[in-house]
Amino acid sequence: MSNTRIEALLEAPFVMTIDGTSVTAPKTLGVINPATEEVIAECPDATEAQLEAAIRGARAAFASWSQTSFEERREIMLGMADRVAAAARDLGSLITAEQGKPFAAAVTECESMGPGSLRGFSEMELASEVLIDDDARRVELHHRPLGVVAAIVAWNYPVHTALQKIAPAIWAGNTVILKPSPFTPLATLRMMEQLRDLMPPGVVQTLSGGHEMGRWLSAHPGIAKISFTGSTPTGRHIMASSAESLKHLTLELGGNDAGIVLPDADVEAAAPMIAQSAFNNCGQVCHALKRLFVHRSRYAEMCDALVRAVSTMHVGDGMEESTRLGPLANRMQFEIIDRLVTDARDRGARILCGGEPLEGAGYFYPPTIVADIEEGAPLVDEEQFGPALPVLCYETVDEAVERANASDKGLSGSVWTADTEAGARVAARLECGTAWINQHSAQPTANHVSIPFGGFKASGVGRERGLLGLLAYTQPQVINLRK
Repeated sequence: MSNTRIEALLEAPFVMTIDGTSVTAPKTLGVINPATEEVIAECPDATEAQLEAAIRGARAAFASWSQTSFEERREIMLGMADRVAAAARDLGSLITAEQGKPFAAAVTECESMGPGSLRGFSEMELASEVLIDDDARRVELHHRPLGVVAAIVAWNYPVHTALQKIAPAIWAGNTVILKPSPFTPLATLRMMEQLRDLMPPGVVQTLSGGHEMGRWLSAHPGIAKISFTGSTPTGRHIMASSAESLKHLTLELGGNDAGIVLPDADVEAAAPMIAQSAFNNCGQVCHALKRLFVHRSRYAEMCDALVRAVSTMHVGDGMEESTRLGPLANRMQFEIIDRLVTDARDRGARILCGGEPLEGAGYFYPPTIVADIEEGAPLVDEEQFGPALPVLCYETVDEAVERANASDKGLSGSVWTADTEAGARVAARLECGTAWINQHSAQPTANHVSIPFGGFKASGVGRERGLLGLLAYTQPQVINLRK
């Protein structure tokens, strides 16, 4: 992608889509390139009046959209998937510019991950069910759409997460108001500009803005459901502000995923996969491996292997072809990682590699392996969401499981072993929504549309993807006929 093309993409004004029309706002928000720390574009900062207009449009569109056939919806969704995939290089350039990830990964997000949600949900069956049919009565279970859904999207996968929420919502017959993160609104706004002529006005709309917009959406009585991806503290705020109107909620929140390396594991084979999970997207993945427990007999060997595995991960601007890890997406996350690693060092932990921000502009932090660290250190107890992996030592498997489960979060977990059946038994004891054996957040299954995803405990409410995720955008209605 040439610099001239990227400059042209950024110079074109970014607008919201309200009721099928391009809309600006009285104020704007600056969007920063995390590789340079420079403001590269302005996006609209929507007003409360614009939110009201969007809700009116969504409610008006719901009356007819909820009555369309699945064949009509499928045709529209497949058209949306094709158009996003065709624009993947332009949209990917915007993601790299605003979020920092390597260009190839950004293109994949737009070319296959996001469109895959649209295509996959359009093939799912949302069928009625006959519960009782006898001489006296016939009882049927139907799945009805909820109404207007607010989809609030995180900044780590702005296009993929948006389409992962839009797809089941509109397939079930709902209308959607999409709010991108203020850190990464550009690709999402541009995507919706390109899609809006494919669907009736008001079916999917975009409103960009700061955190105040999220509060308005959560509290508004005209919103039937909130689907949110982001941090656990923000999820708690959404749940509280949604309580007055008893909204339906899907909250995909943070994780502090633990991996357990058993004594018989193939360390040389496991280390590169562990490093890939821990540092993919610069560690900014909710289900990345974030705590690694290694049996004492293999501890030194695993630490050495991890250092070797990350030594080839070039850190740089996402538009450079050699880059494996881009910058952290924003200053907030950059400062969190620096604080956690500094605290670990001050506690006496060994920093095996990395451990200091790179010099110069940009939120660049190298992949960092931290050894000789224990619970009580914030790097272990908190979700770091960045390129720093604590490696902890354990004596017995029971101890490792107990320590892995000693967290308020439970998104994913993994077990690494030569005996997969034994590994599966250990994995079944982990308190998490997804348990992996000899892999962790591995593609393509990590984001496959047919596999439900979500967490235990403070890692969320409900599930995304799969039939469970689709049903979360519906409400059951029983029709009871007396014969």
